[in-house]
Amino acid sequence: MRIAVSYKDGEVFQHFGHSSEFKIYDTDHNEIIKSEIITVEGHGHVGVSNALKEQNVNIVLCGGIGQGAKTALAGFGIHSFGGVTGNADEAVKKYLRGKLEFTTDVTCTKHESGKSHSCGGHCH
Repeated sequence: MRIAVSYKDGEVFQHFGHSSEFKIYDTDHNEIIKSEIITVEGHGHVGVSNALKEQNVNIVLCGGIGQGAKTALAGFGIHSFGGVTGNADEAVKKYLRGKLEFTTDVTCTKHESGKSHSCGGHCH
């Protein structure tokens, strides 16, 4: 299984569509066997989702994620878990042990208004 984490400075980056880096983890039998950091060219949920599809990702762990991004990922068969915070490596280890804390209803709805904003507290 391949797990991607929105990534910045070792932590889970808190805005999926603005993430320029993802840490990709190859796992086998609930163990991390390899990881690498990739740079995503372009922004927005469509561009990021396409890049993750090209990396054959199965699971995405991230902070804030909007409904459009969830839909784009799901269309590629990628499961997303939002509301994740903290160290990226620890988040993956917790996911593999079934102990990851995430929010099933985390959404970033501010984008729907068409207004610019800094994705603050509503995305966590």
